Amino acid sequence: MLLLILVAILIGIGLPLQAGINAQLRIGVGHPLLAAFVSFFVGTVALGVANLALRVPLPGVGAAARLPWWQWSGGLLGALYIFASVILAPRLGAATLVSAIVAGQMMTSLVLDHFGLVGYATHPVSPGRLVGAVMVVAGVILLQRR
Repeated sequence: MLLLILVAILIGIGLPLQAGINAQLRIGVGHPLLAAFVSFFVGTVALGVANLALRVPLPGVGAAARLPWWQWSGGLLGALYIFASVILAPRLGAATLVSAIVAGQMMTSLVLDHFGLVGYATHPVSPGRLVGAVMVVAGVILLQRR
């Protein structure tokens, strides 16, 4: 479990880097929507190369057609995240941006865990988990003060 948490922390290290890099990309390409597109395109190419290199088999058309509509929405949510972070990063700064994102993730995660939604195992909300979430929100408030 500790190794998995460390991997998650390493992934988290990339989020403020990604937001800053994409905000600079916006300056270079001239528009936040274009910067988000370029970012997603580069990521798509990288994932395509990885799938080809690892020879990941493609599902049949029938299997893909049977997926519920909401399982197709992950890419859209990722695109919205990239687009919003391109706009918000220069205005909020890394600490406020990432802490606000984490606060939103924390509040949503408590609901997803409590009800076992979108494939998550059920983990009921407890007083300790609520206090942890409140502390994350309090961190956002403290970080945005100058």
